[in-house]
Amino acid sequence: ACFRLLCSLLLPALFLSGILCICLVVLLWGVRLWIQRKKQLSSAGRDGKRPLLVGFFHPYCNAGGGGERVLWCAIRTLQKKYRNVTCVVYTGDRDATAEEIVEGAFRRFNIKLIHPVKFVFLERRFLVEASLYPHFTLLGQSLGSVFLGWEALLKCVPDIYIDSMGYAFTIPLFKYLGGCRVGCYVHYPTISTDMLSVVRNQDTRFNNAAFITSSPLFSKFKLVYYYFFAFMYGLVGSCSDVVMVNSSWTLNHILSLWRAGACTSVVYPPCDVQTFLDIPLEMEKSTSEYSIVSVSQFRPEKDHPLQIRAFAKLLKEKRVGQEPSLKLILIGGCRNQQDEERVNKLKCLCEELGVSDDVIFRINIPFEELKRHLAEATIGLHTMWNEHFGIGVVECMAAGTVILAHNSGGPKLDIVVPHEGRVTGFLAEDEDGYAETMAYIFSLPPEKRLEIRENARRSVHRFSDQHFEDTFLLSVEPLFK
Repeated sequence: ACFRLLCSLLLPALFLSGILCICLVVLLWGVRLWIQRKKQLSSAGRDGKRPLLVGFFHPYCNAGGGGERVLWCAIRTLQKKYRNVTCVVYTGDRDATAEEIVEGAFRRFNIKLIHPVKFVFLERRFLVEASLYPHFTLLGQSLGSVFLGWEALLKCVPDIYIDSMGYAFTIPLFKYLGGCRVGCYVHYPTISTDMLSVVRNQDTRFNNAAFITSSPLFSKFKLVYYYFFAFMYGLVGSCSDVVMVNSSWTLNHILSLWRAGACTSVVYPPCDVQTFLDIPLEMEKSTSEYSIVSVSQFRPEKDHPLQIRAFAKLLKEKRVGQEPSLKLILIGGCRNQQDEERVNKLKCLCEELGVSDDVIFRINIPFEELKRHLAEATIGLHTMWNEHFGIGVVECMAAGTVILAHNSGGPKLDIVVPHEGRVTGFLAEDEDGYAETMAYIFSLPPEKRLEIRENARRSVHRFSDQHFEDTFLLSVEPLFK
């Protein structure tokens, strides 16, 4: 009797599920046909031919970070190579005009575009803001990106779609509903095996709260959630026709998560090394003040508190009167109010540690001022754990500072590595390590520091704009066939 009852309930349920699946497939197919029809009706160019539209999904294109430099270099590269291409940027920067965004790219990165760019301004960028999802942030932002991607697709259907900011969940949307050839440039995997190990080992970091690490139950639940998300992330990422990653570290994670090795390649981000190499490299003159410069956006993962604490420790242990005074200059971009609040907290930390007079904050500064600070600095400082690449690290090395970066990620695997068997910089992991290494660098004779700076400069040519252009064009070529 129970079996008959089960069958009588199961068969209708299966039948209903099948009907719903068929309806969903038909609906999606109808949406695809409607979008394709919309695409065909779009206006042609002056010669009657419709230009090839290449859409870049970059909701924060005016942020002024390393990811934005990749975006503008990629667009300039395509404009150089292909005459029939019109580049479209999907952005949520509605507080700036198209002209202001392009002018900002030139002012901050020294990048001048050859042809105009079409901007599609999105109204729902708030859906990808981390602040909207205090819990299940990864899932919330990813689902939010799907809705934001849908808005982008409705406003403009490209022929080629490139996610240049890490919103992998938009890729199937543009591929299967938009009928686009799709590619992506991955700066940082949304989830990585390192993040899984942080939760598994119950470590406390900026993305793993203390109340979770102190509870085995919460940790196990978060681990299950992370594994589920990693599976979904791998699924959507594997839909890409072309995958570009910015470093060996990112490559290893993306290969293990997306399993799309055949279409994945490393394309080092373009660093404006030539502009920094123009800074004369001379033996240091005796000075009354040395500066330590940090270049990175004011985001939590950049770990500015570690820089301030290590600097305070260095000042505390320095014997007064024996060395010139030291200044820590924190240079970076603020994207929103949360970043500004973060800067205020950092200033409070400086006051607590008694180093307010020795720490200088320079926010959203023009390129020429950045160049001047780097030219005058002795040490270039970087503290992000598992930094995916580290454009700021390369810029510091090209400018002639002695780099001190975190012993992980891109700096460890790709950048601060021996060049022709010679030292190019230094790596550290914690407050003590940073303070001790800074003290060691300052203790070196000026001629030894000059030798390290020269080695570093020779090593950074592989991160030039020209090298990026060559590898980028080679990688995206399948999308244009």
